[in-house]
Amino acid sequence: MPRGILTATPGTGPPFRVLIYLLIVSSTHLTRWLTGFAPSRVSINQRERLRSSIGALIGIALTGGLAHWLLGSVSIVPFLIAPMGASAVLLFGVPASPLAQPWSIIGGNLVASIVGVTCAMLIPNPIAAAAVAIAFAITGMFALRCVHPPSGAVALTAVLGGPAVRALGYEFVFEPVLLQSVFLLGSALVYHAVTGHRYPHAAAKPAERTAPAQPGFSRADLEAVLRERDEILDIDPADLEEILRETEIRAYARSFGELTCADVMTRDVVAIAPETTVRDARRLLRRHDIKALPVIDAQRHVRGIVTRADLVDDHLNAHQGRRLAMRVGIRLARWFAPRTGTDDAVHTLMSAPVRTVATTTPIADLMAIFAGRGHHHVPVVDAQQRLAGIVTQADLISGLHRQSQPLPPVTAAEPRH
Repeated sequence: MPRGILTATPGTGPPFRVLIYLLIVSSTHLTRWLTGFAPSRVSINQRERLRSSIGALIGIALTGGLAHWLLGSVSIVPFLIAPMGASAVLLFGVPASPLAQPWSIIGGNLVASIVGVTCAMLIPNPIAAAAVAIAFAITGMFALRCVHPPSGAVALTAVLGGPAVRALGYEFVFEPVLLQSVFLLGSALVYHAVTGHRYPHAAAKPAERTAPAQPGFSRADLEAVLRERDEILDIDPADLEEILRETEIRAYARSFGELTCADVMTRDVVAIAPETTVRDARRLLRRHDIKALPVIDAQRHVRGIVTRADLVDDHLNAHQGRRLAMRVGIRLARWFAPRTGTDDAVHTLMSAPVRTVATTTPIADLMAIFAGRGHHHVPVVDAQQRLAGIVTQADLISGLHRQSQPLPPVTAAEPRH
Protein backbone atom coordinates (compact mmCIF):
# COMPACT_ATOMS: atom_id res chain seq x y z
CA MET A 1 0.00 0.00 0.00
CA PRO A 2 1.45 3.41 -0.95
CA ARG A 3 2.46 5.64 1.94
CA GLY A 4 0.17 8.56 2.73
CA ILE A 5 -3.00 6.71 1.79
CA LEU A 6 -5.36 6.04 4.75
CA THR A 7 -8.12 3.49 4.76
CA ALA A 8 -11.34 4.02 6.68
CA THR A 9 -14.17 1.75 7.50
CA PRO A 10 -17.42 2.99 5.94
CA GLY A 11 -19.50 5.00 8.43
CA THR A 12 -16.62 5.76 10.84
CA GLY A 13 -15.01 8.77 9.19
CA PRO A 14 -15.04 12.34 10.45
CA PRO A 15 -18.20 13.36 8.50
CA PHE A 16 -20.20 10.59 10.10
CA ARG A 17 -18.95 11.50 13.60
CA VAL A 18 -19.87 15.12 13.05
CA LEU A 19 -23.35 14.07 11.94
CA ILE A 20 -23.81 11.91 15.05
CA TYR A 21 -22.64 14.78 17.27
CA LEU A 22 -25.05 17.22 15.63
CA LEU A 23 -27.93 14.79 16.05
CA ILE A 24 -27.15 14.32 19.75
CA VAL A 25 -26.87 18.05 20.40
CA SER A 26 -30.02 18.88 18.45
CA SER A 27 -32.00 16.14 20.18
CA THR A 28 -30.90 17.45 23.59
CA HIS A 29 -32.01 20.98 22.73
CA LEU A 30 -35.25 19.63 21.25
CA THR A 31 -35.94 17.65 24.43
CA ARG A 32 -35.34 20.70 26.61
CA TRP A 33 -37.58 22.79 24.38
CA LEU A 34 -40.37 20.24 24.46
CA THR A 35 -40.17 19.79 28.25
CA GLY A 36 -40.80 23.53 28.56
CA PHE A 37 -44.36 22.86 27.42
CA ALA A 38 -45.05 20.48 30.32
CA PRO A 39 -48.01 21.82 32.35
CA SER A 40 -47.60 22.66 36.01
CA ARG A 41 -49.11 20.30 38.56
CA VAL A 42 -52.76 20.90 39.44
CA SER A 43 -53.01 22.09 43.05
CA ILE A 44 -56.57 20.96 43.85
CA ASN A 45 -57.26 17.64 45.56
CA GLN A 46 -59.12 14.62 44.24
CA ARG A 47 -62.33 15.52 46.08
CA GLU A 48 -62.50 18.93 44.40
CA ARG A 49 -61.80 17.37 40.99
CA LEU A 50 -64.66 14.92 41.50
CA ARG A 51 -66.96 17.71 42.68
CA SER A 52 -66.18 19.74 39.55
CA SER A 53 -66.81 16.79 37.24
CA ILE A 54 -70.13 15.89 38.86
CA GLY A 55 -71.18 19.55 38.73
CA ALA A 56 -70.48 19.76 35.00
CA LEU A 57 -72.44 16.54 34.44
CA ILE A 58 -75.45 17.88 36.33
CA GLY A 59 -75.20 21.34 34.75
CA ILE A 60 -75.11 20.15 31.16
CA ALA A 61 -77.82 17.55 31.79
CA LEU A 62 -80.14 20.14 33.35
CA THR A 63 -79.42 22.71 30.66
CA GLY A 64 -80.16 20.30 27.82
CA GLY A 65 -83.17 18.79 29.56
CA LEU A 66 -84.77 22.13 30.39
CA ALA A 67 -84.16 23.46 26.88
CA HIS A 68 -85.71 20.32 25.38
CA TRP A 69 -88.72 20.56 27.72
CA LEU A 70 -89.26 24.27 27.05
CA LEU A 71 -88.73 24.31 23.28
CA GLY A 72 -90.25 20.97 22.40
CA SER A 73 -88.87 18.11 20.37
CA VAL A 74 -89.83 19.61 17.00
CA SER A 75 -88.00 22.90 17.52
CA ILE A 76 -85.23 23.82 15.07
CA VAL A 77 -83.35 25.43 17.96
CA PRO A 78 -80.54 23.13 19.18
CA PHE A 79 -81.02 21.94 22.74
CA LEU A 80 -77.32 22.34 23.43
CA ILE A 81 -74.66 24.29 21.58
CA ALA A 82 -71.00 23.35 21.82
CA PRO A 83 -69.83 26.51 23.67
CA MET A 84 -71.90 25.45 26.69
CA GLY A 85 -69.44 22.61 27.24
CA ALA A 86 -66.56 25.08 27.44
CA SER A 87 -68.57 27.32 29.76
CA ALA A 88 -69.25 24.32 32.02
CA VAL A 89 -65.49 23.75 32.37
CA LEU A 90 -65.10 27.29 33.70
CA LEU A 91 -68.22 27.43 35.87
CA PHE A 92 -67.62 24.09 37.58
CA GLY A 93 -63.87 23.48 37.16
CA VAL A 94 -62.48 27.00 37.63
CA PRO A 95 -65.25 28.87 39.50
CA ALA A 96 -62.83 31.37 41.09
CA SER A 97 -61.68 32.66 37.70
CA PRO A 98 -62.85 36.17 36.70
CA LEU A 99 -63.71 34.58 33.34
CA ALA A 100 -66.26 32.27 35.00
CA GLN A 101 -68.37 34.82 36.88
CA PRO A 102 -72.09 35.36 36.13
CA TRP A 103 -71.66 38.58 34.17
CA SER A 104 -68.85 37.00 32.15
CA ILE A 105 -70.97 34.12 30.85
CA ILE A 106 -74.19 36.10 30.31
CA GLY A 107 -72.61 39.27 28.94
CA GLY A 108 -69.92 37.51 26.94
CA ASN A 109 -72.32 35.10 25.25
CA LEU A 110 -74.82 37.87 24.47
CA VAL A 111 -72.17 40.12 22.92
CA ALA A 112 -70.65 37.29 20.90
CA SER A 113 -73.99 36.02 19.63
CA ILE A 114 -75.17 39.49 18.54
CA VAL A 115 -71.87 40.18 16.78
CA GLY A 116 -71.83 36.71 15.17
CA VAL A 117 -75.37 36.95 13.79
CA THR A 118 -74.70 40.47 12.47
CA CYS A 119 -71.48 39.40 10.71
CA ALA A 120 -73.22 36.34 9.22
CA MET A 121 -75.90 38.60 7.73
CA LEU A 122 -73.60 41.32 6.40
CA ILE A 123 -70.52 39.39 5.19
CA PRO A 124 -71.15 36.72 2.51
CA ASN A 125 -67.75 35.03 2.85
CA PRO A 126 -67.94 32.70 5.88
CA ILE A 127 -64.20 32.83 6.61
CA ALA A 128 -64.14 36.63 6.57
CA ALA A 129 -67.36 36.74 8.61
CA ALA A 130 -65.90 34.38 11.22
CA ALA A 131 -62.69 36.39 11.54
CA VAL A 132 -64.50 39.72 11.87
CA ALA A 133 -67.00 38.24 14.35
CA ILE A 134 -64.23 36.99 16.66
CA ALA A 135 -62.39 40.32 16.50
CA PHE A 136 -65.45 42.43 17.29
CA ALA A 137 -66.67 39.98 19.96
CA ILE A 138 -63.37 40.32 21.83
CA THR A 139 -63.55 44.11 21.49
CA GLY A 140 -67.08 44.16 22.88
CA MET A 141 -66.24 41.84 25.77
CA PHE A 142 -63.28 43.99 26.75
CA ALA A 143 -65.42 47.13 26.62
CA LEU A 144 -68.18 45.60 28.77
CA ARG A 145 -65.77 43.72 31.09
CA CYS A 146 -67.34 40.36 30.37
CA VAL A 147 -64.49 38.37 28.80
CA HIS A 148 -65.57 34.73 28.53
CA PRO A 149 -63.42 32.49 26.27
CA PRO A 150 -66.28 30.14 25.24
CA SER A 151 -68.06 33.18 23.82
CA GLY A 152 -65.61 33.07 20.93
CA ALA A 153 -67.11 29.71 20.01
CA VAL A 154 -70.57 31.30 20.26
CA ALA A 155 -69.60 33.86 17.63
CA LEU A 156 -68.23 31.12 15.36
CA THR A 157 -71.39 29.04 15.83
CA ALA A 158 -73.52 31.99 14.74
CA VAL A 159 -71.47 32.29 11.53
CA LEU A 160 -70.67 28.64 10.74
CA GLY A 161 -73.57 26.84 12.42
CA GLY A 162 -75.24 25.92 9.14
CA PRO A 163 -78.62 26.74 7.58
CA ALA A 164 -80.60 25.99 10.75
CA VAL A 165 -78.66 28.52 12.80
CA ARG A 166 -78.70 31.11 9.99
CA ALA A 167 -82.47 30.71 9.70
CA LEU A 168 -82.88 31.73 13.34
CA GLY A 169 -81.34 35.15 12.76
CA TYR A 170 -81.33 37.23 15.95
CA GLU A 171 -83.54 34.63 17.59
CA PHE A 172 -80.26 32.73 18.00
CA VAL A 173 -79.28 35.36 20.59
CA PHE A 174 -82.19 34.44 22.86
CA GLU A 175 -82.80 30.83 21.86
CA PRO A 176 -80.53 28.99 22.40
CA VAL A 177 -77.68 31.27 23.62
CA LEU A 178 -79.30 33.33 26.38
CA LEU A 179 -81.67 30.54 27.40
CA GLN A 180 -78.93 27.94 27.79
CA SER A 181 -76.55 30.42 29.44
CA VAL A 182 -79.16 31.19 32.10
CA PHE A 183 -79.92 27.50 32.67
CA LEU A 184 -76.23 26.61 32.99
CA LEU A 185 -75.52 29.56 35.27
CA GLY A 186 -78.53 28.72 37.44
CA SER A 187 -77.42 25.12 37.84
CA ALA A 188 -73.92 26.31 38.79
CA LEU A 189 -75.28 28.70 41.41
CA VAL A 190 -77.42 25.98 42.99
CA TYR A 191 -74.75 23.27 42.80
CA HIS A 192 -72.03 25.41 44.36
CA ALA A 193 -74.39 26.50 47.13
CA VAL A 194 -75.42 22.91 47.90
CA THR A 195 -71.82 21.67 47.94
CA GLY A 196 -70.64 24.55 50.12
CA HIS A 197 -68.43 26.19 47.50
CA ARG A 198 -68.14 29.97 47.17
CA TYR A 199 -69.73 31.12 43.90
CA PRO A 200 -70.05 33.75 42.56
CA HIS A 201 -66.50 34.32 43.64
CA ALA A 202 -66.11 37.39 45.82
CA ALA A 203 -62.56 37.86 46.95
CA ALA A 204 -62.03 38.57 50.62
CA LYS A 205 -61.30 42.22 51.33
CA PRO A 206 -57.68 42.63 52.32
CA ALA A 207 -56.87 44.31 55.59
CA GLU A 208 -56.22 47.99 55.15
CA ARG A 209 -52.70 49.14 55.82
CA THR A 210 -51.49 52.66 56.19
CA ALA A 211 -48.00 51.60 55.17
CA PRO A 212 -46.58 48.35 53.85
CA ALA A 213 -44.76 46.14 56.29
CA GLN A 214 -41.05 45.93 55.65
CA PRO A 215 -40.11 44.31 53.39
CA GLY A 216 -43.77 43.88 52.43
CA PHE A 217 -45.90 45.44 49.73
CA SER A 218 -49.09 47.44 49.49
CA ARG A 219 -52.14 47.02 47.28
CA ALA A 220 -50.97 50.06 45.28
CA ASP A 221 -47.67 48.28 44.58
CA LEU A 222 -49.52 45.22 43.30
CA GLU A 223 -51.82 47.27 41.07
CA ALA A 224 -48.85 49.19 39.65
CA VAL A 225 -47.08 45.94 38.74
CA LEU A 226 -50.23 44.58 37.08
CA ARG A 227 -50.58 47.76 35.02
CA GLU A 228 -46.97 47.49 33.91
CA ARG A 229 -47.52 43.89 32.75
CA ASP A 230 -50.39 45.15 30.58
CA GLU A 231 -52.04 41.74 30.22
CA ILE A 232 -55.00 39.89 31.68
CA LEU A 233 -54.20 37.40 34.41
CA ASP A 234 -56.80 34.74 35.10
CA ILE A 235 -57.01 35.62 38.80
CA ASP A 236 -58.75 38.36 40.73
CA PRO A 237 -56.27 40.98 42.00
CA ALA A 238 -57.68 40.66 45.52
CA ASP A 239 -57.11 36.88 45.42
CA LEU A 240 -53.58 37.47 44.15
CA GLU A 241 -52.91 39.88 46.99
CA GLU A 242 -54.25 37.39 49.54
CA ILE A 243 -52.01 34.65 48.14
CA LEU A 244 -48.97 36.91 48.28
CA ARG A 245 -49.80 37.95 51.84
CA GLU A 246 -50.06 34.32 52.96
CA THR A 247 -46.79 33.55 51.15
CA GLU A 248 -45.18 36.47 52.96
CA ILE A 249 -46.46 35.17 56.30
CA ARG A 250 -45.25 31.65 55.54
CA ALA A 251 -41.79 32.95 54.63
CA TYR A 252 -41.71 34.97 57.85
CA ALA A 253 -42.72 31.96 59.92
CA ARG A 254 -40.07 29.80 58.25
CA SER A 255 -37.43 32.10 59.68
CA PHE A 256 -38.23 30.70 63.13
CA GLY A 257 -36.73 27.37 62.21
CA GLU A 258 -38.24 24.17 63.53
CA LEU A 259 -40.92 25.72 65.74
CA THR A 260 -44.07 23.54 65.66
CA CYS A 261 -47.57 23.62 67.08
CA ALA A 262 -46.45 21.51 70.02
CA ASP A 263 -44.11 24.33 71.05
CA VAL A 264 -46.78 27.04 71.23
CA MET A 265 -50.04 25.21 72.03
CA THR A 266 -51.92 25.24 75.33
CA ARG A 267 -51.75 21.70 76.68
CA ASP A 268 -54.23 21.96 79.55
CA VAL A 269 -57.32 22.02 77.35
CA VAL A 270 -60.84 22.34 78.71
CA ALA A 271 -62.94 20.08 76.48
CA ILE A 272 -66.55 18.87 76.62
CA ALA A 273 -68.57 15.93 75.36
CA PRO A 274 -71.22 16.24 72.63
CA GLU A 275 -73.94 15.63 75.25
CA THR A 276 -72.86 18.58 77.42
CA THR A 277 -75.66 21.09 77.81
CA VAL A 278 -75.47 24.65 76.59
CA ARG A 279 -75.81 25.87 80.19
CA ASP A 280 -72.77 23.87 81.31
CA ALA A 281 -70.75 24.99 78.31
CA ARG A 282 -71.42 28.65 79.11
CA ARG A 283 -70.49 28.05 82.73
CA LEU A 284 -67.15 26.54 81.69
CA LEU A 285 -66.38 29.42 79.36
CA ARG A 286 -66.99 31.92 82.14
CA ARG A 287 -65.18 29.93 84.86
CA HIS A 288 -61.97 29.44 82.85
CA ASP A 289 -62.20 32.77 81.00
CA ILE A 290 -61.73 31.10 77.60
CA LYS A 291 -63.39 31.60 74.25
CA ALA A 292 -63.66 28.08 72.80
CA LEU A 293 -64.37 24.52 73.92
CA PRO A 294 -63.35 21.56 71.75
CA VAL A 295 -66.03 18.86 71.62
CA ILE A 296 -64.52 15.38 71.92
CA ASP A 297 -65.82 11.81 72.09
CA ALA A 298 -64.84 9.06 74.49
CA GLN A 299 -61.61 8.42 72.56
CA ARG A 300 -60.72 12.15 72.70
CA HIS A 301 -61.24 12.53 68.96
CA VAL A 302 -62.28 16.07 68.06
CA ARG A 303 -65.86 16.15 66.77
CA GLY A 304 -66.43 19.89 66.77
CA ILE A 305 -65.86 23.14 68.59
CA VAL A 306 -68.09 25.57 70.50
CA THR A 307 -67.12 29.22 70.83
CA ARG A 308 -68.58 32.21 72.57
CA ALA A 309 -69.99 33.30 69.23
CA ASP A 310 -72.04 30.09 69.10
CA LEU A 311 -73.45 30.95 72.53
CA VAL A 312 -73.98 34.64 71.79
CA ASP A 313 -77.69 34.43 72.66
CA ASP A 314 -76.72 34.40 76.31
CA HIS A 315 -75.02 37.76 76.01
CA LEU A 316 -77.75 39.17 73.82
CA ASN A 317 -80.41 38.16 76.32
CA ALA A 318 -78.51 39.79 79.18
CA HIS A 319 -78.01 42.97 77.16
CA GLN A 320 -81.66 43.13 76.11
CA GLY A 321 -82.74 42.40 79.69
CA ARG A 322 -80.67 45.25 81.08
CA ARG A 323 -82.11 47.72 78.56
CA LEU A 324 -85.68 46.66 79.31
CA ALA A 325 -85.05 46.72 83.05
CA MET A 326 -83.92 50.31 82.90
CA ARG A 327 -87.06 51.27 80.98
CA VAL A 328 -89.99 49.34 82.38
CA GLY A 329 -88.72 47.35 85.35
CA ILE A 330 -87.15 44.02 86.07
CA ARG A 331 -90.32 41.92 85.89
CA LEU A 332 -91.32 43.21 82.48
CA ALA A 333 -87.77 42.70 81.23
CA ARG A 334 -87.81 39.07 82.31
CA TRP A 335 -91.21 38.59 80.70
CA PHE A 336 -90.12 39.84 77.30
CA ALA A 337 -86.56 38.48 77.33
CA PRO A 338 -86.10 35.78 74.65
CA ARG A 339 -85.82 32.21 75.87
CA THR A 340 -82.98 29.92 74.82
CA GLY A 341 -82.60 26.19 75.00
CA THR A 342 -80.03 26.03 77.78
CA ASP A 343 -80.73 22.32 78.25
CA ASP A 344 -79.95 21.52 74.62
CA ALA A 345 -76.83 19.48 73.90
CA VAL A 346 -73.88 21.37 72.40
CA HIS A 347 -73.69 19.01 69.41
CA THR A 348 -76.79 20.77 68.07
CA LEU A 349 -74.93 24.06 67.65
CA MET A 350 -71.23 23.21 67.51
CA SER A 351 -69.15 23.94 64.42
CA ALA A 352 -68.35 20.66 62.67
CA PRO A 353 -66.24 19.42 61.07
CA VAL A 354 -63.51 21.46 62.71
CA ARG A 355 -60.06 22.26 61.34
CA THR A 356 -57.31 20.55 63.33
CA VAL A 357 -53.53 20.48 63.07
CA ALA A 358 -50.96 17.94 64.18
CA THR A 359 -48.48 18.53 66.96
CA THR A 360 -45.71 18.37 64.35
CA THR A 361 -47.27 21.00 62.08
CA PRO A 362 -44.82 23.88 61.46
CA ILE A 363 -46.02 27.27 62.58
CA ALA A 364 -45.68 28.45 58.97
CA ASP A 365 -48.77 26.38 58.19
CA LEU A 366 -50.46 27.56 61.38
CA MET A 367 -49.90 31.24 60.60
CA ALA A 368 -51.43 30.79 57.16
CA ILE A 369 -54.54 29.26 58.77
CA PHE A 370 -54.94 32.13 61.21
CA ALA A 371 -54.18 34.87 58.69
CA GLY A 372 -56.10 33.72 55.66
CA ARG A 373 -59.00 31.58 56.82
CA GLY A 374 -60.46 33.46 59.78
CA HIS A 375 -59.64 30.86 62.44
CA HIS A 376 -59.11 31.97 66.04
CA HIS A 377 -58.86 28.62 67.84
CA VAL A 378 -57.32 25.51 66.27
CA PRO A 379 -57.34 22.16 68.15
CA VAL A 380 -54.07 20.21 68.01
CA VAL A 381 -54.14 16.41 67.72
CA ASP A 382 -51.47 13.77 68.24
CA ALA A 383 -50.49 10.88 65.97
CA GLN A 384 -53.60 8.94 67.06
CA GLN A 385 -55.84 11.93 66.21
CA ARG A 386 -56.57 12.53 69.89
CA LEU A 387 -56.83 16.02 71.33
CA ALA A 388 -53.41 17.12 72.58
CA GLY A 389 -53.87 20.87 72.92
CA ILE A 390 -55.27 24.00 71.38
CA VAL A 391 -53.62 26.99 69.71
CA THR A 392 -55.06 30.47 69.87
CA GLN A 393 -53.81 33.63 68.26
CA ALA A 394 -52.44 34.69 71.64
CA ASP A 395 -50.52 31.40 71.93
CA LEU A 396 -49.02 31.91 68.49
CA ILE A 397 -47.94 35.49 69.19
CA SER A 398 -46.48 34.48 72.55
CA GLY A 399 -44.52 31.61 70.99
CA LEU A 400 -43.14 33.82 68.23
CA HIS A 401 -42.14 36.43 70.79
CA ARG A 402 -40.26 33.88 72.90
CA GLN A 403 -38.52 32.50 69.83
CA SER A 404 -37.45 35.95 68.68
CA GLN A 405 -35.80 36.87 71.97
CA PRO A 406 -32.00 36.57 72.05
CA LEU A 407 -30.58 33.83 74.18
CA PRO A 408 -29.12 34.94 77.52
CA PRO A 409 -25.34 35.15 77.55
CA VAL A 410 -23.56 32.03 78.74
CA THR A 411 -21.42 32.70 81.80
CA ALA A 412 -18.42 30.58 82.58
CA ALA A 413 -18.83 28.32 85.57
CA GLU A 414 -16.61 29.00 88.55
CA PRO A 415 -13.77 26.50 88.84
CA ARG A 416 -14.03 24.03 91.64
CA HIS A 417 -11.22 23.68 94.06
